[in-house]
Amino acid sequence: MASMWLTQEAFDRLALELETLSTSGRAEIVKRIELARSEGDLKENGGYHAAKDEQGKIEARIRELTHMLKNAHVGSEPVDASRVASGTIVTAHIHGDEERFLLGSREIAGDTDLDVYSEHSPMGQAILGLEPGDVTTFTAPSGAEIAVEIVSIEPFLG
Repeated sequence: MASMWLTQEAFDRLALELETLSTSGRAEIVKRIELARSEGDLKENGGYHAAKDEQGKIEARIRELTHMLKNAHVGSEPVDASRVASGTIVTAHIHGDEERFLLGSREIAGDTDLDVYSEHSPMGQAILGLEPGDVTTFTAPSGAEIAVEIVSIEPFLG
């Protein structure tokens, strides 16, 4: 995962999630595993296996958050909102329909109702660096060629 742009609010929210998972989240799952283990035979112990799966998910999220926060670029807005970049809100005609979305990571969006498209997706890669009025196409996972026209770009302020 490369460096990503985060608002200060998103960085703080993710740092709090990491702290919670690293402390009380880990402690709670260890208790659940120990309780399930005390019930006997581990081969057919659904509670034990569910708790171990949950532990794996928590540890994966801790690794993801640690890496993300270590490599995050924190600021009030992307460096250049005149071009499509991670952390910009893009209004575009996509296959004839107008859509408004945030380009970047779901982590940036927080509680907004904006749709989020990754800059690593086929469309995200195709529109990075474009300016209003630019037109391009990208190949969807289905193989279809989809036309995109950039209408406007604005910074995402959180």
